[in-house]
Amino acid sequence: MCGRFTLKTPAPMIAELLGLESPGPRQLELFSPRYNIAPTQDIAVVRTSEGGAREATPMRWGLIPSWAKEMSKGAPLINARSETVAEKPTFRGPFKRTRCLIPADGFYEWTGAKGSKQPYYIRFPDERLYAFAGLWDRWRGPGGAGPVIESCTILTTAANAQLREFHDRMPVILSPGDYEAWLDPTLQDADALRPLLDPLPDGELAVDPVSTRVNKVANDDPACVEVQQTLF
Repeated sequence: MCGRFTLKTPAPMIAELLGLESPGPRQLELFSPRYNIAPTQDIAVVRTSEGGAREATPMRWGLIPSWAKEMSKGAPLINARSETVAEKPTFRGPFKRTRCLIPADGFYEWTGAKGSKQPYYIRFPDERLYAFAGLWDRWRGPGGAGPVIESCTILTTAANAQLREFHDRMPVILSPGDYEAWLDPTLQDADALRPLLDPLPDGELAVDPVSTRVNKVANDDPACVEVQQTLF
């Protein structure tokens, strides 16, 4: 799964690598360094605008379906299984028409018993920027009179062997060559999209223990990603 992640790559580099056309200060502000992004927070999302260009916008992490009568009081829908998004009522509409990129440069997983969980930081060895496969939707309050909330979810797939010791799921990390297809709202064939959602091959990611400081959502600073040379 993916329940916490980081985005600390410099903003101009994010804009360049994700193909944002002439991003203004407001968009670049979305890419302020973050080291402990958590569910229900606003996160930076890249989508195709109505004019066809890529744009960055803030969205709530935890998808609220457009047809929902009210915001769920249960666990937020921060992840969606890639194997079933084309059929599930909550996700099939966004999977067809409102896919997005969720930029990141690392994510966390935990091992151990409740109360003593050890966090691990997972990223490419060069800590380069990448994008999770995401879906987004637009929801308005009861009766259509409430405020509009745009929200998103991160797709997951079966974990590869490298990450299976942490969880049986891992986030879908898209290949840069697939960004254009993923963001194309006219591409709605599930069979054409599914090959984009395979897990990364084994051995491509670096996995290291980090400080338990990241366990507390309020902590959002470089200390969260400092690798611990030993656990004992």
